[in-house]
Amino acid sequence: MPTDETVARVLAVAARSDHRFSKTPQSAIRLLVGLGVEGDAHSGATVKHRSRVARDPSQPNLRQVHLLHGELFAELAAKGFAVMPGDIGENVTTEGLDLLALPTGTRLRLGAHAEVEVTGLRNPCAQLDAFQSGLMKAVLDRAPDGSLIRLAGVMGIVTAEGEVRPGDPIAVTLPEGAHRALEPV
Repeated sequence: MPTDETVARVLAVAARSDHRFSKTPQSAIRLLVGLGVEGDAHSGATVKHRSRVARDPSQPNLRQVHLLHGELFAELAAKGFAVMPGDIGENVTTEGLDLLALPTGTRLRLGAHAEVEVTGLRNPCAQLDAFQSGLMKAVLDRAPDGSLIRLAGVMGIVTAEGEVRPGDPIAVTLPEGAHRALEPV
């Protein structure tokens, strides 16, 4: 969550109309309720990721928006990787917010109107290594108990429509009741 010294904000936004690994940085994106990013290849009420479509194209799309914490770029740079906003497929790059610590169902207000409900973790795939050799291993870690830690951001669904721009503030609303840790979606 944001610290007293840091205000959570949108660092960058990106979209791409065709199925490519990286997304193109934009001056703004529009989020559409129940669909995702307007004009993005992964926008839709049902799954759009090719591997998921092959298994069952009628599954609900819990991966409408990919959010990534911009702080990861510095961590990856320290390991010798050059990654910029949109490079690993995220739509929204954040700053000042520990996305990976949020519980399932957290609502993120992006700017004045847009809202995304966090559905789970992005499960890193082999396309990361095709982008930069060794990158997949760099976005995976192990907890003290040996469990896998995924660092490649979170996924969400759009619950309120609106435009999102770099510099927009991010407001966090945690779900009521018991919190469930994020799992891959």
